[in-house]
Amino acid sequence: MSLLRSLRLCLVARTGSCSAGPLLQSPQPWHTFHVGPWLSSSASSKELLMKLRRKTGYSFVNCKKALETCGGDLKQAESWLHKQAQKEGWSKAAKLHGRKTKEGLIGLLQEGNATVLVEVNCETDFVSRNLKFQQLVQQVALGTMLHCQSLKDQPSTYSKGFLNSSELSELPAGREREGPLKDQLALAIGKLGENMTLKRAAWVKVPVGFYVGSYVHGAMHIPSLHNLVLGKYGALVICETSEPKANLEDIGRRLGQHVVGMAPLSVGSLDDEPGGEAETKMLSQPYLLDPSITLGQYVQPQGVSVVDFVRFECGEGEEAAEAE
Repeated sequence: MSLLRSLRLCLVARTGSCSAGPLLQSPQPWHTFHVGPWLSSSASSKELLMKLRRKTGYSFVNCKKALETCGGDLKQAESWLHKQAQKEGWSKAAKLHGRKTKEGLIGLLQEGNATVLVEVNCETDFVSRNLKFQQLVQQVALGTMLHCQSLKDQPSTYSKGFLNSSELSELPAGREREGPLKDQLALAIGKLGENMTLKRAAWVKVPVGFYVGSYVHGAMHIPSLHNLVLGKYGALVICETSEPKANLEDIGRRLGQHVVGMAPLSVGSLDDEPGGEAETKMLSQPYLLDPSITLGQYVQPQGVSVVDFVRFECGEGEEAAEAE
């Protein structure tokens, strides 16, 4: 119940055409590389090299090798670098396969009437704080969002679905990237040197008259990741309301906070008897921010009905699987 206590204290207080070549190697001295004709102009070659490094983020030595291999063609050199990194990533992923991935991040993304929640795991909390790992979470969230938006809307009720690790791996990486998400996973493993897994995803689409409340505990907003919210716990709460309400976003956030803190297993009914902290029906649980009333007693005067929810906890199930 440590998470529950910390939530209460916190929330109440707030209220191209070049050859494939060998795999990228670790940095080597300059003299091991053949100097091609593209190096005839020192100033222009340095400019090309710096431009390729800024664009790709790869090492000086590897960018230099790419330009030499591709005769100074910047676009082909960039493509060559990505192909080699992909090969190296798959090789490293195979070596690291099977290592425990208990850490990672939950990602929340909302666009229009669609909301997605994803979980991507890694071995250490240190890597989960790396921007490259967070960009991978963003790619998974965007891939899930595209999948959700491609599905037919239900005119009179909400729709909800889940994707497992295998299904996530085969999703397209996004509008601006070629190949499936599993290729982006291999690239990230190659760059960061840890085993990683695309754990799961959930998506929700709602018509008029429904609203998705959301909350991420320990939320991080990374400016370069735009609307993506990252954290260790996340929740979506699907509500039905007969009329628009100015405070609906606040109500939805409070409901999400409750789901994260109290971890219900079902919604239940307003007619259910109030339960204690061991209660698993959401509406019968003591309300997280005011335990003197139930969540149902908080919701009823607000003019909304809770119809469903999704809760993700990073690393959930890993300890139980390890014990077995």
